[in-house]
Amino acid sequence: MFKKISLALLAGASSLGAGLHQAAANEAAPSAELTVIYADRFAPPPAPVRTAYAERSSMGGGFIEFLFGDGQNQGERYQQQPTYQQQPTYQQQLLPPQQEEASDPRQRPFDPKFEKQLVDYHGKESAGTIVVDTPNKFLFLVQGNGKALRYGIGVGKPGFMWSGVKQISAKKEWPDWTPPAEMLVRRPDLPRHMEGGPQNPLGARAMYLGSSLYRIHGSNEPWTIGTNVSSGCIRMRNEDVIDLYGRVSVGAKVVVI
Repeated sequence: MFKKISLALLAGASSLGAGLHQAAANEAAPSAELTVIYADRFAPPPAPVRTAYAERSSMGGGFIEFLFGDGQNQGERYQQQPTYQQQPTYQQQLLPPQQEEASDPRQRPFDPKFEKQLVDYHGKESAGTIVVDTPNKFLFLVQGNGKALRYGIGVGKPGFMWSGVKQISAKKEWPDWTPPAEMLVRRPDLPRHMEGGPQNPLGARAMYLGSSLYRIHGSNEPWTIGTNVSSGCIRMRNEDVIDLYGRVSVGAKVVVI
């Protein structure tokens, strides 16, 4: 027993001596570079810090949360927006063309101002006198007491207008028409004579002015009232010339201005 303990002590001393010898050798040798391992390299990452915002700034709260949030579900929240499809091209709708005024003068509406009407008259002519206002295309039958009947008329074309004082020398209902020679030179297509009737250009009534070729007469072209259209005659609508015809007598004074 004592012998075993002694051998153990001797072995321990020998090992201790060997260890001291090795330590001295290590101390005497130049020191080698040591690798240092820090404990925090294996530490779990710190818990993410979540920031609560009372409201998003004008820069875009969603963008700030993306930078500083925990990153969870950010891929879902900020997925790339789908590409917008090209919008269909809308065909321009053209407005219907504006309706142009009818080229046919017969479609021209009759101006109400040329309707027969009772108006004030402050001229010097006495009752029963016919006054033809060529520039304004009105015929007045003076009534007296400051009144006159006013009718719309058609007058001579440029170069055929005239002025003066005449008397009604004759009256005819549905008169015949014989175009004068001067008119036939300008219009050789006209008939040499035409019986009275609805197609006759002198219309329903005619009142001849003195010994001239001029007349106050009706017309089968009522759309020409209010225009410069004739070769010097004063034309009226048939209903108006019939009305005037019944109000005046042969010898009535006619003043053309």
